[in-house]
Amino acid sequence: MKKTLKGLIAATASVISTGALASNLENPLYMPLEGDFYSKTGIGIMYKETDHTAALVAKGADGKTEFPVWRFTEDFGYGITDRLDIHGRLGYTKDGDINRKGMHRGRLGLTYRAMTEDDTFILDLYADAYMSGVTPMKGSYTPTGFNYKNYSNGRWGVIGGARFGKTWDDFTLAAHVEMLQTFGNHNNEIKIEHPGLKMAGFPDEISVDLKSTREVTAGLDTLYQFNAAWSSGFGFEYVQHADNGVKSIHTYVPDSIYKAAVLEATKDMNDGWDEFILKASVAYQMTDSIQWTLFGEYTFDDSHTQSQNGTDVKMELGVRMNARF
Repeated sequence: MKKTLKGLIAATASVISTGALASNLENPLYMPLEGDFYSKTGIGIMYKETDHTAALVAKGADGKTEFPVWRFTEDFGYGITDRLDIHGRLGYTKDGDINRKGMHRGRLGLTYRAMTEDDTFILDLYADAYMSGVTPMKGSYTPTGFNYKNYSNGRWGVIGGARFGKTWDDFTLAAHVEMLQTFGNHNNEIKIEHPGLKMAGFPDEISVDLKSTREVTAGLDTLYQFNAAWSSGFGFEYVQHADNGVKSIHTYVPDSIYKAAVLEATKDMNDGWDEFILKASVAYQMTDSIQWTLFGEYTFDDSHTQSQNGTDVKMELGVRMNARF
């Protein structure tokens, strides 16, 4: 009788834990059921130390500390069916030390659960509209080079990706890979603050025709469910940020050696960078519909010569409130 009772208790605990894992919004394989809506609202504070690329050296900004860098994020989704959802991701960054602020991510799309095997192995396919074109890329051209004023590249694009993984009792392991294709346009506002260019007939502000780009993201994520209330996750992500390139100056500018020099210097800006991100989180299920998560990230990166995004140190700590309705 005692063995039977112990077995019943263990089985009940397993069911409770497995159910909590499946409905845990921090689960990398989470997907809302039909009619369910979820929201994940986060605020993070980041500390950065810039590296020593040529672009940062020219500006005298190499090896500088940037703190606090505030980052706000919102992820949301709705279950159209048990195997199809609509979702979105938004983000806003404010860095007072370099007077740079604006949307750092924006996407809206669909996920289709293409395969599910006994609710343990899952394959999802998704397609998103890339929405950086909502705001123009803003910056200024100065004697020391280009200064970015916001975090938008001003481009629209499409994202195609897949996530897949498996659950073993209280543990989930998942992977994802995606590709972003942006479309070149002239959705940018560049103030001319270079005296030589103004003397050559450049107006106070121009826009340029940027080339299309292609970027890749891949990562691994885990989640362990300790009990119905507590869980913890770890992950690694690689993000490849492409070089920008200018095809032409969209605004009319008189031909000159200065115009030719600008086009030659910017046809391949060599300003991309690669990020290698370590992630960790601890989550507490406060009620059936509300969950609080403490998260942290540490980023290693490899910057191209003219990148202004490279860092020697980049770490973020934040809190996220997850809600399910």
